Amino acid sequence: MSFISDKDAERISEAITNAERTTSGEIVAVIAEQSSRYEHIPFLWAALLALIVPWPLIHFTWMNVQLIFLIQLIVFFALLALAWHPKVRMALVPKAIANANARRRASEQFIAQNLHTTTGRTGVLVFVSVAEQRVEIIADSGIDAKVPKGTWQSIVDDFTREIAAGHAVDGFVHAIERIGVLLAEHFPPGSIDPNELPDHLIVLRT
Repeated sequence: MSFISDKDAERISEAITNAERTTSGEIVAVIAEQSSRYEHIPFLWAALLALIVPWPLIHFTWMNVQLIFLIQLIVFFALLALAWHPKVRMALVPKAIANANARRRASEQFIAQNLHTTTGRTGVLVFVSVAEQRVEIIADSGIDAKVPKGTWQSIVDDFTREIAAGHAVDGFVHAIERIGVLLAEHFPPGSIDPNELPDHLIVLRT
């Protein structure tokens, strides 16, 4: 894997298995390389900056229109090539847009991984979007109604701090352990306790 090792993925999967032994609830962990390709971003920035180029040339030089237009085209394509690099492209994405895309992708995964179909509505999704540096936790109505307001955000905040400190996998494991404790408190194992959803880490590549 390019952004998470097999060993790390195995450790996260093991944490899910251990947490689900104590509860009838379900935890699904998903990590995405990025939540959008943002292919429009380089074009947008290159076009905006290229539009500015002619004005000082028109006002402060005697260049003819054809030459100014040629310079504008060169600037546009040069900026486009520069902004097309994934790291540069991501740096140009407004934070609000990156966060919105991560939330959207997390919501899509909640449905795609069938978390809304669990018995008792006990599914909890832990979603990480690497490029956006965003963590999302989505809990189904059964468990969400039983935990105090702000609980999920507290787990997200702690997870995010561990990522910032360079301990992303530890953060993942600790978040899963805390979710497992909450599920065990409100949804202990039953006499019939099917494992409805996969325990392994789900990795989404672009």
